[in-house]
Amino acid sequence: MKPSKKVDRDDIAGGDAGLRRGRLDGLLGFHLRMAHVALYRDFAAAMEDLGFTQKQLAVLELVAANPGTSQIDLAAALETDRATMLGLVERLEERDLISRQPSETDRRRQELRLTPLGETRLAEARAAVDAHEARLLKHFSKGEADTLIGLLKRLYQE
Repeated sequence: MKPSKKVDRDDIAGGDAGLRRGRLDGLLGFHLRMAHVALYRDFAAAMEDLGFTQKQLAVLELVAANPGTSQIDLAAALETDRATMLGLVERLEERDLISRQPSETDRRRQELRLTPLGETRLAEARAAVDAHEARLLKHFSKGEADTLIGLLKRLYQE
């Protein structure tokens, strides 16, 4: 596990330094970026002990939901290039969290599966993610959260 930078939970909300935002206040991209920063800081703090990045955890979740999936499938699902995905998979494999095996039907394809340790660490990460999500979602009712997620999906799903 590589060391991570300590994140102060009081720093999660960020600040505006007393500056007027001007035109930025009406720009969707600005608010999405600021929301992402708040989300990322809290996620990093939540994952500090486990040493997972957002992409690493997404890979583990996708492999858990799709045993035998390939790196190419993961790269497509996360809209990441193949080289980046190769690095992610190699780091997770080095930590004994996933295993790669040649497919029985297509020897060129590497099938990915969680290892027993990967299943354990994913369960631990899920508990931390649940607490992280609860911190973020406390600002919304269940209906508002569902609406927000639906609206955000419209921006990236066709």
